[in-house]
Amino acid sequence: MLRRINYDDRQHLVYARGRALPPDVVAAWMAEFARHAPSRRPLTVLDLGSGTGRFSPALADTFGGPVYGVEPSVRMRQVAANISAHPSVSYLEGAADEIPLPGNACDLTLLYLVIHHIQDLPAAAAEIARVLAPDGRVLIRNAFADRSPNPLWHRWFPRARTIEEEVFPTVAEVAAAFATVNLRPVALTSVRHRLAAGRADYAARLRLRASSIFDHMTEREITEGFAALDADLATRPDAGPVEEDCDLLVLAG
Repeated sequence: MLRRINYDDRQHLVYARGRALPPDVVAAWMAEFARHAPSRRPLTVLDLGSGTGRFSPALADTFGGPVYGVEPSVRMRQVAANISAHPSVSYLEGAADEIPLPGNACDLTLLYLVIHHIQDLPAAAAEIARVLAPDGRVLIRNAFADRSPNPLWHRWFPRARTIEEEVFPTVAEVAAAFATVNLRPVALTSVRHRLAAGRADYAARLRLRASSIFDHMTEREITEGFAALDADLATRPDAGPVEEDCDLLVLAG
């Protein structure tokens, strides 16, 4: 089993810059989330594994209710409080299997690039079900081992795919864990997501190593990967935005 990543070690220093999204991309995600959310407003939202809070303020603006950003990393929460403050957002210490909210408190729960960090998925499913309102929805934006999007960076870091196949769960594994608490898939959609304005920007973001997959690689293969990337950039023109198809799994009771 691969080691667990501690975001207090390094990731908190680079995550906000390496994973920053322009306003129009955030707005596109909000529209997609709203399409699957309960229709009433306001909604209370749980941003589970909220990290540096890159979606939490937008969730508050979109759904009109309080947003609780629950994050186990102390330093990621500190960054969120500094750069993603919002009057309707509270950043709380907690984890997927220990959510500091009362039962039936949330109408919508978002896990954005979080599910693969959860060690005990059945326990987390039970806790998410506990805090979810009876007609609530769970939105899981993640890569899944059985639905690899073949991202561009695998060209230079080929072992990333092997790591991801070990790290990421399958859709069936996630569905089975939540089925034990009577939450079942009601949609699985693919959203086209712009990662960077061009390859040079994409390469600059990669150099920050804001993906936890880098933390499972050796320094030698990282160095070799960036050398291959530089060689590729030197011979290939920057051909516009770098985009990727991203999966969103929606669960409901």
